[in-house]
Amino acid sequence: MDFDDYRRHDAVGLAELVARREVSAGELLDAATARMAQVNPQINAVTLDLTGRARGETHASGALGGVPFLLKDLGASLAGTVTSMGSRLFSQVTADADSALTTAYKAAGLTIFGKTNTPEFGLWPFTESEYLGVCRNPWDLSRTPGGSSGGAAAAVAAGIVPAAHASDGGGSIRTPASCCGLFGMKPSRGRVSFAPAGEGWAGASIQHAVTRSVRDSAVLLDVSCRPQPGDPYFLPAPERPFAEEAAREPGRLKIAVFAGAMQAPGIDPECEAAVRETARLCESLGHDVEEATIPGDVAAMQAAAGAVISASIAANLDSEADRRGRAIETGEIEAITFATYRRGGAVTAAAYVRGLQALHAYTRAEAKLFETYDVLLLSTLGSPAIPIGSVLADAKQITERLFAFMPNTQAFNNTGQPAMTVPLAWSKSGLPIGLQFVARMGAEATLFRLAGQLEQARPWFDRVAPL
Repeated sequence: MDFDDYRRHDAVGLAELVARREVSAGELLDAATARMAQVNPQINAVTLDLTGRARGETHASGALGGVPFLLKDLGASLAGTVTSMGSRLFSQVTADADSALTTAYKAAGLTIFGKTNTPEFGLWPFTESEYLGVCRNPWDLSRTPGGSSGGAAAAVAAGIVPAAHASDGGGSIRTPASCCGLFGMKPSRGRVSFAPAGEGWAGASIQHAVTRSVRDSAVLLDVSCRPQPGDPYFLPAPERPFAEEAAREPGRLKIAVFAGAMQAPGIDPECEAAVRETARLCESLGHDVEEATIPGDVAAMQAAAGAVISASIAANLDSEADRRGRAIETGEIEAITFATYRRGGAVTAAAYVRGLQALHAYTRAEAKLFETYDVLLLSTLGSPAIPIGSVLADAKQITERLFAFMPNTQAFNNTGQPAMTVPLAWSKSGLPIGLQFVARMGAEATLFRLAGQLEQARPWFDRVAPL
């Protein structure tokens, strides 16, 4: 199978070819690894090559039998391999067993042949770790693919795989999907199990994927939404498979539109224009669309999330220190991560609980909007993909630059609501612009139906990155 044939199909389409015996799982793996060899030296998306191991583990059965797939090097464990989390600290720690999500992916027949780049501990919306190196955007090699699932998004946008595992603790699925012209769904809290690990950042983090097609995302969520015994958060099984929902009409939705920034003064004019154009598109599709303000104390939410995240980082690193019997030292992790570690260690138990209370109060305030509206539409990011190194270029402006880039994603990690980014616009310079849609808790079906409708109305599958 040549690259043009390979890229012409999404994951579901490739699995159908395997099921009909028009191509073998081994031939698909050959196509994926050939493309990886061709483009990965330029983008540094795949940081652990497991091709040799994968050749003995290809399967033609399952919902996605034989489809090549990549795991993010954070969040999902693969027995016998390192999950570095983008850090040299964990570069020699090998997993004893698969995580529940990896088990589900294997049962679906996916061929896992590598792991993808991520910033240290997934802390940034760009992918530039000291240990794994800089990851670059296939649409413009001088720009970030986003983060923290930057390697996953770059690999999909570059045509190595049609879909890849990703995770989202503050926008880490939606940010890179927006930067790379992909579809990215952050499911509701509790939809995908973190077993056997603890839930990330007090339940803010959730695992799923970045994909080129809506149906791939739906099928991947169908195979992975399997609650495990003891999960602290879980949702009932969906009424119908999400793959069926993606093919259904959404009905007439009431859509709130917010064309600004939640955690910054404003957004890039091209992003604002894209929101307004998408609102008109939704209206033309028969939906009721009106501008709205977003309730809740955003500043309190942001401060509380900062305390919870830094305390979680400190707890995880202290656990590693206990495991190995010596303290974490300067130089074992990046300097800015070490500062976060120290800050998290100073968060008292009472301050942590107050942070959770603030996040819960914000969630209740946010839920009031969805008593009136089915969906909220806003820009995924504050701008298209930013130049590599730009956030950390000035230590005094890191926070301002960080939230100028990602002003609209973190809130919905803290509320636990499902949120998706859809590649419906491109900048004048040819960079993708993602549009974010948010629904009430547990309403992924609503989003998948709307996404399927938008995909038909404004197709993006054949828009190819210059790489």
